[in-house]
Amino acid sequence: MFTDGQYIFAGFFVVLFIAIMIFSYRKDLKLHKKYYRGSLFILAGFLLFVAILFLIKTYLH
Repeated sequence: MFTDGQYIFAGFFVVLFIAIMIFSYRKDLKLHKKYYRGSLFILAGFLLFVAILFLIKTYLH
């Protein structure tokens, strides 16, 4: 379905994309610590909310 060249391109693209994302995150780490201090609690609350909705759906179904 795909040629070898397309697989090689996809592999290089994924590796390079992840490397650039890691480099960008590390470069802005001080800003992330300063401005996004409580974001993990918001993420945990959102995941808990989705889990509760899933449980309610499962229970009522």
